[in-house]
Amino acid sequence: MDNIKVNALMLRATDYLENDKILTLLTAERGKITAGIKGVKKAGAKLKFAAQPFCFAEYILAERGGRYTVTQASECESFYDLRTDVNKFYAACAACETAAALTFEGDGGGGIFYGCVKALTQMCGGDEDLALISFLLTSLKGAGYGISTEGCAACSADLTGAEKMRFDMDAGAFYCWECGNGAGVSGATYTAIKAAEGCGGNAAAEGKKRALKLLKEYLSYKTEAKCLSLSEYIALI
Repeated sequence: MDNIKVNALMLRATDYLENDKILTLLTAERGKITAGIKGVKKAGAKLKFAAQPFCFAEYILAERGGRYTVTQASECESFYDLRTDVNKFYAACAACETAAALTFEGDGGGGIFYGCVKALTQMCGGDEDLALISFLLTSLKGAGYGISTEGCAACSADLTGAEKMRFDMDAGAFYCWECGNGAGVSGATYTAIKAAEGCGGNAAAEGKKRALKLLKEYLSYKTEAKCLSLSEYIALI
């Protein structure tokens, strides 16, 4: 039996047998890993924290026959504040859900891993809407589904201040209303996305909600992900 050490974010926990769980971990070193963890449903279990939502820890995994079991863990950050606010909780769940959808077991997931940790940190102390939009944009780009926001993809016209435009799901790009054939998108949606990219602009609440709806549809279109947590979060805001 071999042991490996990984820095990991706990994305999802599923009950297994009477007291055990199966964890989906996103690691900086090895991408996504599925690992069992024993006895954590018992009161006072030493490793109970390692199976909590959003736990960021150094995990020691025992590997046998391609299967992993958590044997030790040292917590780096619990992101406890995300579990005490319903909006922040669902925003964080949506980020973890996205990270799970865009990574694969055995593949390097370092960029998405660090992006997700950064997003959860920002959600604890600030605007979870923009933090989630920013993470969706960067993780989609990291997975090869980046969205072009540099003006109209056809004529290069500046879309800042436009009341309406189009977005093409296949191209992942915005177009002038006259140039594109995609679905109609409001200027407020585009402004919120640009704000999440750090390009300034005052993102209104409705614009951020519409941006999240657009990104949910795009993520589902590209990956067939169900985006259940993201749907719940959008319904809350």
